[in-house]
Amino acid sequence: MTLRAAVTLAVLGLSATALAEDPRQLVKLPAPAEETLRQEMRDNLVALNEIITLTVAGKVKEAGVVAEKKLGTSTMGQHRTKPLEARPGPHMPPAMHEVGRQGHQAATAFAGVAATGDREKALALLPTLNAACISCHLAFRVR
Repeated sequence: MTLRAAVTLAVLGLSATALAEDPRQLVKLPAPAEETLRQEMRDNLVALNEIITLTVAGKVKEAGVVAEKKLGTSTMGQHRTKPLEARPGPHMPPAMHEVGRQGHQAATAFAGVAATGDREKALALLPTLNAACISCHLAFRVR
């Protein structure tokens, strides 16, 4: 057996074990709400990449605009016009909802610092942009 095959089998075995013993809280969402949340998470990843790219390129103010427009508190309630079964928020446990609010607040805080053009301070805040994402994904699951 090649090393690559052995590693693949080990990873698959660990993945199966991890899935069987997943300690995260299962959050059951209606299928339309789960899809809305999944699409929002994908969009958030794209936004994070754009923010990081702009910040590293020295376009700090532009990064701040993206942070607020796509992740900040101004985006809270963006699904309120959807039918209830397609809105993730009302189906989330309070702790999960709070983690989401913290993520929006972190993006707005980053945007405020980025608006000053201070690249060093903005760089120092970059890790806070996905801290709520990480926290949520470590604590909750929908499948």
